[in-house]
This record gives sequence, C-alpha cells and structure tokens, in this order.
Amino acid sequence: MTFNTSTILIVNNIEDSLKDVVSRLPRHDTRVIKNEEEGKVDFLLPHARLVIKEAYIATERIKYIILCGATFNIEAQNSLLKILEEPPKNIIFIIITNSKSGMLKTIFSRLPHYYLKTAKKRENFPLDVSRLELKDVYSFLKQNQRITKSEAKEVIESLVYSVLVQKIKLSSKELDSFSIAMKLCELNSRPINILTTLLLVLMKRR
Repeated sequence: MTFNTSTILIVNNIEDSLKDVVSRLPRHDTRVIKNEEEGKVDFLLPHARLVIKEAYIATERIKYIILCGATFNIEAQNSLLKILEEPPKNIIFIIITNSKSGMLKTIFSRLPHYYLKTAKKRENFPLDVSRLELKDVYSFLKQNQRITKSEAKEVIESLVYSVLVQKIKLSSKELDSFSIAMKLCELNSRPINILTTLLLVLMKRR
C-alpha cells in the first residue's frame, strides 16, 4: 500500500499495523504520535496538539504523520478537523485505529479509508465459566491487572462466547452486565475493575 494522500486505516492490531506502515515509509520523514503512557491506547487532546505542532514545521519533502489510537477523544478530533481538511504543504496524515465508529463523521467522510480488519477466531475464556472459583478468578485478575481497554473487550467477548458454548442460562440482569461492561470500556473505565465486577457477577450466580 502506498500513501499519496491522508488516509484512515481500520485494523485489528494497531502496533502490528504501525510497524508495517512505518516499514514502507522513509524513516527520516515519518513521525508517530500516540499515547505513550503504559497501558493507555486512547488518543487525547495533548496528542492532537503535538500533531498540529509537527504539521506546521516546514519541510521541503513529504512528511508522514501517523496518528495511532484504539479510540480518539472527541476534543482531540475536533481540534484536528481543520488541519486534516486543509493540511499544510507536503504533509500526509495516516490515522490507524480499531473502529470507524469512534471517528467523527466529519473526519471519516473527508478522508479515504481502508478496512483492513480480518475475522478473528473466537476463543473460550481460560477459566471454566460454569465453575468459577475465587482463587482462580483472583489469579486471572492478578495476571491481567495491566490489561488494556481493547484487550479487556476481547476478554468480555470470550466470556460471552464461553457462556454460549457451555449453554449457561443467565438472567436478564446478568446478561445486561456484559453490555454494561462493554459500555464502561468505551467510557475508559479502568479495565481491571470492569473485569473484576463482571467475574464476580458470574460467580454469584452459582
């Protein structure tokens, strides 16, 4: 894939896609801007300001600015609207994200986009959901205490899959806990807290 204009890439794995994109671009003319805080994958207003600052540094050659984020904060997107629509001379933006639903329509409609996601094989949750034991749950949570938001969503999906495969009957309230967990992920609640609450709900059903 070549990048002759600003582009949005919808991908499964941001880091893997970033490595692939960077390998195709001139090293000295490429800038990557993302959340560098450990365990954080959201693109925020300070990152957008860095993009704008970098974009206005004059260059005689094409400069590629890569914006990475599982989610893009609304304020950050609003601040980028004008520069994405009218980029400075020799600037090409490449946005790498996991979902088009998180992008403002005003941005998504103005930039060409490529949906590069591939279907992922659903995996069973590593614990027996029908027989959750406190010690096993504690061990699982301890191993995943630094889990990211996107990873937490995958865990929730694997939990749902395991419930279906094992034909476990859940009440309406218990089923609602899964959709609530997903919504909390989108609202950037702490992933480990979301998983703890969800697993405790499943444990109490016994």
